[in-house]
Amino acid sequence: MNGMPAITIITFLPLLAGLTLLAWRPEAGMAKRFAVALAAVVLLGAGGLWWGFDPDAAGMQFEQRLAWIPALGVDYCVGIDGISLLLVGLTALLVPFAILAGSVNGPRANLYYALILFLESGLLGTFTALNFFHWFLFWELSLIPAFFLVKLWGGPDRGPAATQFFVYTMVGSVAMLLGFLALFLATGTFDFRALAELGQQGQLGDLLAAKIRLGGIEARELALLVFLGVFLGFAVKVPAIPFHTWLPGTYATAPTPVTMLLTGAMSKMGVYGFLRILLPIFPEQVRAVMPILLLLALATIVLSAWSAFAQTDLKRMFAYSSINHLGYCLLGIFLAARLSTRTADMDIERAAVLNGVVLQMFNHGLTAASLFCLLGWLEQRSGGLRCMADFGGLRKVAPVFCGLMGIATFASLGLPGLNGFIGEFLVFKGAFALSPWSAALAVPGLLITAIFLLTFLQRVFYGPLEERWSSFPDLTVGERWLLVVPIGLMFLIGIVPQVALHLVNPTVIRLVEGLTP
Repeated sequence: MNGMPAITIITFLPLLAGLTLLAWRPEAGMAKRFAVALAAVVLLGAGGLWWGFDPDAAGMQFEQRLAWIPALGVDYCVGIDGISLLLVGLTALLVPFAILAGSVNGPRANLYYALILFLESGLLGTFTALNFFHWFLFWELSLIPAFFLVKLWGGPDRGPAATQFFVYTMVGSVAMLLGFLALFLATGTFDFRALAELGQQGQLGDLLAAKIRLGGIEARELALLVFLGVFLGFAVKVPAIPFHTWLPGTYATAPTPVTMLLTGAMSKMGVYGFLRILLPIFPEQVRAVMPILLLLALATIVLSAWSAFAQTDLKRMFAYSSINHLGYCLLGIFLAARLSTRTADMDIERAAVLNGVVLQMFNHGLTAASLFCLLGWLEQRSGGLRCMADFGGLRKVAPVFCGLMGIATFASLGLPGLNGFIGEFLVFKGAFALSPWSAALAVPGLLITAIFLLTFLQRVFYGPLEERWSSFPDLTVGERWLLVVPIGLMFLIGIVPQVALHLVNPTVIRLVEGLTP
């Protein structure tokens, strides 16, 4: 596939399919089948990228570069390495999963499925673009359909939730755009790799000071100000505490398939930005504010776990749990940049922690999407109820539902043998070597997570069965088949994590080599 624009094809195919749905306006059932078919084609294309990917090759693969706006140094430039390949695969897998997990009827069904396909195109473009101008267009393309999906098909509080989501994300995007415009004025390029090279050589501050006059601010402070603007854009998208308040309401209000995509794929945009853009371009600035960044990561881990523990609404509980799991990714990313000197032992630990971060991104996307899928079916079967106290004893009447929910929950918990374990293990392995106190302070997040997840299983599926749930339906055959792939991957990665790590590790090693001189 290296001889064809494979990345461009799978990125723009959902966009073209969505436009086709808007023009065609088929009935709801046909619109869903069409969307599933196109998402399946994209999944096959992502599988082709996976098959043709050479993990030992240096640099980006399947790269395509076309001159777009030469006067501004803007190229259409895409490519993938091990990190972006894993996220492209995750996105391509989750979109058909989410479409099949729920249905929308009515005259606007074609718009609903078109927006989901637009969202997929935005996600794929974000994970493959190598030029900021091109990348930012896809970053924003993912925001617009997500806003309308929540606004038009969400629950009772969809208006305020969608508005809060849009405002938070737009503020972050504007701050990030201003930061990159400053970088362009100083360097004359939007190319991520060129900017990373300048950042790793410590030249950004001097270049910014030479081109931008801002009240006599010195080079170091000016570079730090630009860094903070870019940081805000990614922190809101993850989201990291205290930029997280838009997430619980949005996840709880959005339709189940949309929540699956928000937590499974869209939240990874922020972590990906930290890992692939912020860290390589601003290593010096990351180290300059390291204590603050570590406190934010630890707060994201521990405070979100406490917040999840305090919830009675199941969707809000798992929304806070999602923040908690992504907090481990932030901790690993920041710790990888903590030291300004290189030793062989520390490079090994940095590689371990970053491998854990990438695997945690994939694993969280898989398990969180599966959990929200099951929660959506629980809510649907119960007539809209989703409070923990509303249920009890469901294992007696829905054993398959209980079993699959248990597998996904234990995967989220990090049980050995399931996919969640290896990512968290690698993060903590590297974290304890790089900063023992940071790792120790993050451990309570694991313990609190175990408590509220086990409490959820106990109260919803065990204990006495209330009479009103005596006819609660178990999963249908179709629903069981839909969960075969995500549940199977949870076991596969948990038992044989090398299927993912052998693709990621060479990329991570090259990233570690660029962190310090």
